[in-house]
Amino acid sequence: MPTYAIGDLQGCHDPLLRLLDEVKFDPEADRLWFVGDLVNRGPDSLAVLRFVKSLGDAAICVLGNHDLHLLALAEGFGRIYKGDTLDEVLAAPDRDDLLAWLRRRKLAWRDGNYLMVHAGVLPGWTADETMLRAAEAEAVLRGAHYRDFFAQMYGNVPVAWDADLRGIERLRVIVNAFTRLRYCSADGEMEFHHKGAPGTQPAGWLPWFEVPGRRSAEATVVIGHWSTLGLINRPDLIALDTGCLWGGTLTAVRLEDRRVFAVQCPQARAPKA
Repeated sequence: MPTYAIGDLQGCHDPLLRLLDEVKFDPEADRLWFVGDLVNRGPDSLAVLRFVKSLGDAAICVLGNHDLHLLALAEGFGRIYKGDTLDEVLAAPDRDDLLAWLRRRKLAWRDGNYLMVHAGVLPGWTADETMLRAAEAEAVLRGAHYRDFFAQMYGNVPVAWDADLRGIERLRVIVNAFTRLRYCSADGEMEFHHKGAPGTQPAGWLPWFEVPGRRSAEATVVIGHWSTLGLINRPDLIALDTGCLWGGTLTAVRLEDRRVFAVQCPQARAPKA
C-alpha cells in the first residue's frame, strides 16, 4: 500500500490529476497525504475540495492556514484579502458539506515514524506532545463552539508556547505553530513576518527545524507551507511546497522509498520576488 505525500495544492486541480497519473494512483490500494492548503489563490479550489473529499479513506489531509481562512470567512470572520479565490467555494450548492468535511480534518497526522503538519512543530514539543496539542485544537474545531474559535483566530500573540496558557491564547499558539510557522528563536519564540528562504532571515531567527535540540527530531516531519524553501527530502524532514501556484512544480514523495515525483505547473500567480 504505497503512500504519497503531496505538497500544497492551493486550488491547482489539473496539476493534481496529472501528478496522480504520473504515480499511477490506485484509490483501492494507495494512500495520499496532503500537507494542507488545499484551497485559495489558485483557480480551482472548489474542484480540489470536491475531489479530495471524494477520495474518502484513501486521503489524509491536515489543515493549512488557507484552509482555516476559508472556514473563518464562511462563518463571517476575518476579511477577504487581495488574491483570495474562495468565492466559488462560498457560493457552491454543496458548500456546507464541503466546509463541514474540511473543518473535521486533522492538524497533525502520525503514522509510524512519519509526522505530518502543514507548517511546523515548535522545537520544545516531542512528536507525542505534538499530537496531544493537535488533539486539543481539533476537539474545538469539531465541537459545538467552533465559531468562537474562528472569531478570535487571527493574531500573532502569544508568540511562544507556555503550558499554563488557557483558552484562545493557548489555541492560537497551537494553531499558529501548525499552520504558519517558518522561523523561530532558539527558545521557541515564533516569527511570522519573514517568508524568504533560509539565509535571508534577520539575525536571531532560525528555521524551526534547525533549532538545536529540537525534540521532534526523532520523527520524520512532513510539511508544506514554505514555497521559498523548496523540496527537502532528508531523514528528519520532508518539505513539499515546491511552488505549484507560482509556476513551479507539484511534488509527491513516496514514503516507502522516498522516491520523488513532480509535474510542472502553469503559473497561477505572479512569482514571488
